[in-house]
Amino acid sequence: MKRVVLFTKNSCPHCDSAKKYLDQNGIKYRLCNVSTAAGRKEYSLTGYRGVPVLKIGDQFLNGFTVKGFQNLYSK
Repeated sequence: MKRVVLFTKNSCPHCDSAKKYLDQNGIKYRLCNVSTAAGRKEYSLTGYRGVPVLKIGDQFLNGFTVKGFQNLYSK
């Protein structure tokens, strides 16, 4: 099982879709809200600018698609 971190912010419909997918599929993840100071600091290390971004193991998925997530999660 790979560790999953979901970088998100408040009132982001794409972030909500990612959360819903992970919850419905019983995938454990850590939520990192980039609206908080700690979240912003951690997010700045990724080099990305928009959300959602998922960190799956040691790889990143910029934006959320089921296919993109499954490709990285199942490797």
